[in-house]
Amino acid sequence: MYKFSAIEIRDQFIRGDISASAITQHYLNRIAKYDQKIGAFLSVYEEQAMMQAKQLDQKRLANQPLGKLAGIPIAIKDNILVKGEISTCGSKFLTNFKSPYQASVIEYLLAEGAVIIGKTNMDEFAMGSSTENSALQKTSNPWNLKCTPGGSSGGSAAAVAGRLSPLSLGSDTGGSVRLPASFCGVVGFKPTYGRVSRFGLVAYGSSLDQIGPLATNTADTALLMEVIGRHCPKDSTSIALGPEDYLSQFKDSIAGMKIGVPWEFLENLADEPKKIFQQSVNLMKQLGAEIVDIDLSILKYSLAVYYILATAEASTNLARFDGIRYGQRSPKAKTLEEVYDFSKEEGFGAEVKRRILLGTYVLSAGYQDAYYKKAQKVRTLILRSYKEAFAKCDLIASPVSPFAAFEIGAIKDPLQMYLEDIYTIGINLAGLPAVSIPNGFSKDGKPMGLQLIGAQKHDREVLNAAHILEKSLAFHPAIPELVKEETSA
Repeated sequence: MYKFSAIEIRDQFIRGDISASAITQHYLNRIAKYDQKIGAFLSVYEEQAMMQAKQLDQKRLANQPLGKLAGIPIAIKDNILVKGEISTCGSKFLTNFKSPYQASVIEYLLAEGAVIIGKTNMDEFAMGSSTENSALQKTSNPWNLKCTPGGSSGGSAAAVAGRLSPLSLGSDTGGSVRLPASFCGVVGFKPTYGRVSRFGLVAYGSSLDQIGPLATNTADTALLMEVIGRHCPKDSTSIALGPEDYLSQFKDSIAGMKIGVPWEFLENLADEPKKIFQQSVNLMKQLGAEIVDIDLSILKYSLAVYYILATAEASTNLARFDGIRYGQRSPKAKTLEEVYDFSKEEGFGAEVKRRILLGTYVLSAGYQDAYYKKAQKVRTLILRSYKEAFAKCDLIASPVSPFAAFEIGAIKDPLQMYLEDIYTIGINLAGLPAVSIPNGFSKDGKPMGLQLIGAQKHDREVLNAAHILEKSLAFHPAIPELVKEETSA
């Protein structure tokens, strides 16, 4: 069964070929068998998931309406709140935090018959590119257990790549869905900012964060977007658009489409990823697309802009974690001031502290004009450059990362780690939709990803083009040898 797409699993359940209980038990068994090595899940909702599955079986037997995601297990990144369940955000600080309310996306999933199977590991408070910053456990890449799955949604990507769940949700602030999707050989989609509700997502950078789906293929990704991509009155940044029909509106050709490529920005790309990317560009030409050279050279400033704005927002958002209102309180504290100081010292990891300090610095008196306000101005120029590019093309293509997955512990320098996001963060700064699809393997067998970027609110066009390309990539969807079984039982 693990070889089937989410849509195929749903259709089998609706036809009565298999029960939701059997589907859920199959994936729970796979988690029990393989996740000890992968470490994708922080918590598995075995009892709750089986209860949801039995209710779906009863609905089907009673001929009651079944939703778009009926019977499909889905894994949730642990910064998305599920009512009554622990949500740690990968941090020691929140190991005792039980959510009193439900994220909007979880409500939408349950309304359409999805089975919430568990919560996945992540970089602490979504701050990282490798999931190594999780304070709770290590997550490995199913393609190579010595390697990182990417971050910060590494657990969600590893769960899908390992076929421990057909679908998952992550969050993307600077590439945190697309980078792990690329490293793990799955599809990861970052929607237009505001297209998916952030209500119930623990904030990192509020003007950048966006919940996004991960799946083994673009059709499953589009199905999930049909469910979660809707206006939410609880989210003030939510776009006032209703649900969109993706799959029935998909076209079958990209002939005549103009695909922009920022060649100048990609000039320092290493030989192997450049070769794989060029093969994808050649495929687009063969399928009838016109390749257009575009100027996005301003993106050389995107890394600096992102790490000023994101950390500034993080220092504000994480001020609420003080040992009083949320999370663990230091047992050493004897005064109110010590509660604040010791709780944060003991609760936050090194990367979170680094970003809070940087964000507080750029917002402080005397430095706000020099850093924060200037970064906002450059962000406006980045947005303008994308608009000018989309006047010349329909979509933009680029690699997702300069490299394939690297070994756990290989990158010690934080600045070197930040460079992993060089091709993804500009999209978040401009609020654009972008998808990562597998487009090849490195010489040592690690997946690589192709990124397709669209103008704001052109989410369906991005996934449609990715779907067309995906059908011409013979290796997709590939399954890591580690998690293959002789039979699909």
